[in-house]
Parts: sequence; structure tokens; C-alpha cells
Amino acid sequence: MKISIGNDHAGPDYKKAIVAMLKAKGYEVTNYVSEGKADFGIVICGSGNGIAMTVNKHPKVRAGLCWTKEIAYLTRLHNDANIVSIPARFTSIPQAVEIVETFLTTAFEGGRHQNRVNKIACS
Repeated sequence: MKISIGNDHAGPDYKKAIVAMLKAKGYEVTNYVSEGKADFGIVICGSGNGIAMTVNKHPKVRAGLCWTKEIAYLTRLHNDANIVSIPARFTSIPQAVEIVETFLTTAFEGGRHQNRVNKIACS
């Protein structure tokens, strides 16, 4: 599985820890998000909001802001998010790693949630 990761000035230490975990688990990791060459993406900034707003402008992107593993689970399960946005100033590095692990190991439930997901795209 290919994972892309990007960050701003608030996220380098988080990115380093997350990339180490991903590589240890056998994921292929690239340092870009917007080229559509990955299965999932991870973005990190201070609040997680600005970067989530930015990536959500791209077609086929569904980024969810996640500050707990429970929210990461529901973001995948119910919204089929393909990018997780992590708020570095509001999570610890171990929490961020746990959020990513949960996000990547949770499958989209589909069913009643599919109609909502179909309405997300602007074009």
C-alpha cells in the first residue's frame, strides 16, 4: 500500500515518527499528497484545519480532521476518508501514530453511508 505524507512547520517531528512506523509495517511512503499516486494520505499542521481545507479542494480527496483514534475510526468507517489530517498542537506524537494506525486499518462500512459519501464531491 502506498501512503503519501505532507506537513507544515508544525509537523516535522510527527512526520518522522509516523514514517518510521509506516516503513516498519511495510508501507511505501512518499513525501507528497496531491499527485494521486497513493492509496491514502496523511497531512499534519498545527490545528489540522488549514491543511485539511487545502487538500479537500482537490478532486477525489476526502480528508478528515482526527485528534483521537476513535474519530479516525469513524472517519474511515462512515465517511470513507482517504486522507487523515492530524493537529500537531493538539495531539502527542504517540497519539498521532495511533491515529494513523487506526485510520489505515479501518475499512469503509459502505451501506447507508455510501449515499452521503457520493454527495461529497463537487464535480
